[in-house]
Amino acid sequence: MFVAPDPGRLRLRAACRGVAGIGSAVIVSGLAGHSLVAAIAGGLAALLALFTVTDATVRGQAVTTALLPVVGLPVLVLATVLHGIPPARDAAFLAVVCAGVYARRWGARGHALGVFAFMTFFMAQFLHAVPARLPELSAAIALSLIVSSAVRFGAWCYERRMPPPAVPAPQAGRGLARTTTRQAVQATVACAVALGVGHALSADRWYWAVGTVWWIFVNTASRGETLVRGFRRVLGTVAGIAAGLLTAVPLHSAPAPTAVLVAVCVFGIFYTAAVSYTWMVFFVTVMAGLLYGLLGALHPGLLALRLEQTAVGALAAALAVAVVLPVTTHAATDGWIQRAVHCVRDCTATSARRLAGDAGADPSSHVAELELLLARVRLSLAPLLHPLNPLRHRTARARQVLVCLDDCAAQVRGLAEVAADPAASHDARLTAACQRVEAVVGSLFAPGAELGAAPSASLNAAPHHHPGAERALAHLHGLESALTALAQPVRSSPRAPFAAS
Repeated sequence: MFVAPDPGRLRLRAACRGVAGIGSAVIVSGLAGHSLVAAIAGGLAALLALFTVTDATVRGQAVTTALLPVVGLPVLVLATVLHGIPPARDAAFLAVVCAGVYARRWGARGHALGVFAFMTFFMAQFLHAVPARLPELSAAIALSLIVSSAVRFGAWCYERRMPPPAVPAPQAGRGLARTTTRQAVQATVACAVALGVGHALSADRWYWAVGTVWWIFVNTASRGETLVRGFRRVLGTVAGIAAGLLTAVPLHSAPAPTAVLVAVCVFGIFYTAAVSYTWMVFFVTVMAGLLYGLLGALHPGLLALRLEQTAVGALAAALAVAVVLPVTTHAATDGWIQRAVHCVRDCTATSARRLAGDAGADPSSHVAELELLLARVRLSLAPLLHPLNPLRHRTARARQVLVCLDDCAAQVRGLAEVAADPAASHDARLTAACQRVEAVVGSLFAPGAELGAAPSASLNAAPHHHPGAERALAHLHGLESALTALAQPVRSSPRAPFAAS
């Protein structure tokens, strides 16, 4: 959290804007005469709007934010109407879970709307919302979204001066082959288990177990990612509860210091979310304790119950991803590796056309796409590189994959730079080298296909060869070597012992 780079101070800006937007929403809600419960509901709605809406463009963000109440308010009505009918309420909650996870197939907008729908239902349980409070809660949520949007899109819209971030297209699939479909089933089953056990532990605070399952499944795509996220959630909750005992409990609901600490927690949530899930959960847990203090319900026993419910949710999520339609880490990672390698091939072919004189061939877009794909490969491999992973041979295999792919990326970037030089002339050796690279890529994932040895031809420049062509040839040979080395970790069984070459 303290040493992670923050290019352009984007995390700092987002954290400061989050505090400003949520603080403004709560202040306006108070000036409008709303009760403490309604002000908390509005503040949470503003937090979700500022935190979960991540469309690539400002216009897209505005559209998604405008759709939040369209999705959230009907869910709020459903949750409050069914508040006194536990069987129907629980069934409706599970339906919201399933629909919310399934909606992630529609990208950032589907993800944000799904999160807002779930958290609206969760918030109704947290605040014990009843039908009599529905008009005030709805008004507070709508008002807070308007105020936070004014801060985000009016007073402090730093994204307008930035190019939209590129994101890799999600992996395709149909039916149960699609990760979001499998996760919708997994999350629903896990939430059902957590809901039942959570009820057994507490008839009033059972929803914390369900909330734990939901947030563990956010931004995960494999069994390994989910298990690691569950561990980090428990770790962050334990630390947050300890901090809550030292801060929230001694305050005895004093409004001014509680408001200051809540603002600190909001800043911490936004600032750490991108780099440390454990720290983010820590700040969420402390903030929840502070809000319970404002509501007059905080005591050490409640914090202990929160830990129990978190453990139940984490265990339910672990069982679901292990038993129900599991998506293995190997399967998820293999798909991203293949996309990265095929992107290397496309960049090589485009660079070769540019060197041959095709002015319309531009490899820069492929280079940018490769960087995104490599980031996704690193994310999917993270569980295998976790210090607590007991399978050391898989850790070694994952590290070699990253080394080889990073080498490929470096060679591709160098090749693209050479291709951009208008003075670099075409060399017949480049065509042969590009063909060898394409042959290696074609055989890398083909069962039983033989890979050729790494090139051994001399790369010494001859007097009649252009220096640009020589550099391009060196990059192509390096690329062929890196792809050949990648074959060992990629084509070996993930269960077999691994010996790095």
